[in-house]
Amino acid sequence: MKKKVLFVCLGNICRSPSAEAVFKALVEKNGDSNNFEIDSAGTSAWHEGEKADARMRRHAKNRGINITSISRKFEVEDFDHFNYIIAMDQENLDNLKQLIRNKSDLDKIHMMTNFSKKFNYGYVPDPYYGGDDGFDLVLDILEDAGEGFYHFLKKQD
Repeated sequence: MKKKVLFVCLGNICRSPSAEAVFKALVEKNGDSNNFEIDSAGTSAWHEGEKADARMRRHAKNRGINITSISRKFEVEDFDHFNYIIAMDQENLDNLKQLIRNKSDLDKIHMMTNFSKKFNYGYVPDPYYGGDDGFDLVLDILEDAGEGFYHFLKKQD
């Protein structure tokens, strides 16, 4: 059975599409693509239908990561479809918790940085209003936490 993973941030144009692309690349590198369905969404619809932020796409491309997702809003039905719903920060975690219908929904929600091994950040910072360094930091954190999350999932098998 496929593991279905949804990464979530606020607008779904910087952090969560990057997490989706980073995790897809990691899964592909490990020859495990057939065992996963990976997507991303935002807790707001502000950027629905848009490509990821051009700066984020550029920084990811410099690392050989291609961000192709189109922004969409998280829907309550996503709890029914996905096994793991990964929030980028506390605000988005709280937004997701406001939508839960039962304990099963709650058990699916995790914080991305809980899977970090090298970095000690409590959340993935939003790079939208900052400079280039912020985009690189986000990718560093996502690569680290993505690796930790992948190993967590493999232990579940």
